[in-house]
Amino acid sequence: MTGELLKTAFANAPEPLLLIDPLNDVILRANKTACAIYALTSDELLKRAFSGLYKECRGELLVVSEEAFERGHAWSRDLVLRRPDGSAMDLEHGFVACKQRDRRYLLVSILDLTSLRYRSIDSEADSYHRQGLDEWRRAERFFREIERENQMILSAAGEGIYGVNADGITTFVNPAAEAMLGWKAEELVGSEMHSMIHHSHADGTCYPNASCPIFNAFREGKINTVDDEVFWRKDGKPLRVEYTSTPIVDDGAMVGAVIVFRDISERKQSEEQLRQALEENAALRERLEKENAYLQEEILTQSNHHEILGNSAAVKKILQQIDLVAPTDASVLITGESGTGKELVARAIHQASDRRDRPLIRVNCAAIPRELFESEFFGHVKGAFTGALRDRVGRFELADGGTIFLDEVGEIPLDLQSKLLRVLQDRRFERLGDEKTREVDIRLIAATNRNLKKEAAAGRFREDLYFRINVFPIECTPLRERSDDIPILAQHFLKTVASRLNLKKLTLTNANIETLRAYAWPGNARELQNVIERAMILARHGRLQFHLPGDTASAGKSEEAATDEGRILTSKQMSAFEKANIERALLAVGGKVSGTDGAAALLGMKATTLYSKIKNMGIGEKRTA
Repeated sequence: MTGELLKTAFANAPEPLLLIDPLNDVILRANKTACAIYALTSDELLKRAFSGLYKECRGELLVVSEEAFERGHAWSRDLVLRRPDGSAMDLEHGFVACKQRDRRYLLVSILDLTSLRYRSIDSEADSYHRQGLDEWRRAERFFREIERENQMILSAAGEGIYGVNADGITTFVNPAAEAMLGWKAEELVGSEMHSMIHHSHADGTCYPNASCPIFNAFREGKINTVDDEVFWRKDGKPLRVEYTSTPIVDDGAMVGAVIVFRDISERKQSEEQLRQALEENAALRERLEKENAYLQEEILTQSNHHEILGNSAAVKKILQQIDLVAPTDASVLITGESGTGKELVARAIHQASDRRDRPLIRVNCAAIPRELFESEFFGHVKGAFTGALRDRVGRFELADGGTIFLDEVGEIPLDLQSKLLRVLQDRRFERLGDEKTREVDIRLIAATNRNLKKEAAAGRFREDLYFRINVFPIECTPLRERSDDIPILAQHFLKTVASRLNLKKLTLTNANIETLRAYAWPGNARELQNVIERAMILARHGRLQFHLPGDTASAGKSEEAATDEGRILTSKQMSAFEKANIERALLAVGGKVSGTDGAAALLGMKATTLYSKIKNMGIGEKRTA
């Protein structure tokens, strides 16, 4: 009977009580008020280590426990317990040492000093009431002063603070909340707060109060913190906030919540600016990486000579034209047969211009598949088409601040020429799949072996684009029309080939030079370089021998005038000779065009150029790829 009575008394005691086994650091028993003060259920509390409840003051806990065992009891106001919002409770802990069967235990009682003060105030109020009206008025003034101090604290707070009851009705709003929300306190107090400031998500969709963290604070009895949401101001504008909703508990019942929030608009704006800056830095880094990779590729693929060589009048004229146009930003159109040095002229113009410190980006228009032109020119974003696994910088963007060289510009598809014209006119473009317009500062140099004026007249090239790129034309003369330059070029190729292939440098004889000058060179300087290289590899006993296609004694003659030594050929005759020469080359390699054993290599020209000539000349020889 006595044991049951003690259990009941322990369980229903108004102050929190715990029975502790200090040796094993376990809680053996806890009453209801103890569970409430720790904000844990009985089962949760009994599973906790007692010292784990006082992580901030385990040293003080050990000292007061030892004092209790030494003296039989001890008191401490140094042990800290915190509320869910992080504030410390004002408590006094009492420890009473107990012993049973040589085992030591501690009976711990907790006194809420704040509640004690309130009880003292209530008791004093009753005393004042009994003592008369004067005493009661003094007590009323005291409480008003407390309320005034509380209001001053709310008013001074920089964060917005408001309270709601269990029905979501606003009970108070501090001045900072008024300023941020644009509402007066009297407009909000007594109204359902969620429908006033929290009714919609940032995208404007409905925000039901059933899923609102503020309501859930007092429905579920837990603190809810949200890092980024919006409250709606009175003027209808969204206010980006972070907030904490803390439930208000009265005698174990949830009676409402207090919400503390702050405006994070500036912080989010700064974060967005930082994110954009990081994206721009990443894009710049990607562009620099692309430029570096492109320039490395150009170093590997550019021709072995960096100067325009020759003493002929044609070369001198080109050099004069370069001096004239290089300091300007005028568009240049370089025309001439394949192998006449159009790219060398473009590089010379760029190097002599004010843009020399920025890249010269070369685009071989004849080598780009039709469906990839736009992506190659202007870039694309991830997902713009199948296989676009990441963003890509286009050649125009790489050339920003520098020069873009469009080789074989006549090969650009007609439907893309209008987009190219817009970029040249407006200096603006969009990446494929992207809506963002980008600005670009470029100087255009174009090259072609076609007659673009005739192409425009035939409707195969836009006339307005032709006039846009043909501001300053430069024509590269074929090698057959400047035979005086052949010895200079041949000597240069002998030197560069010997160095590149680690061969012994050989000497050209007068007979060698005459042989070279007698040939028509349909492949121009590129063919001459290949012939020199092949002769050096095959040289025996230090002597060069040149095996040129056709009969070198009649080189430079048309098929109809092969016996007419030294005859000057017309353009039509030269075209016929070149066509016959290409047909012989195709026949020699079994119709194959590309590759090291193809006709293009034999003729000393690019495969794309040879394909173009075959198509334009109507050569019908059956070929393999």
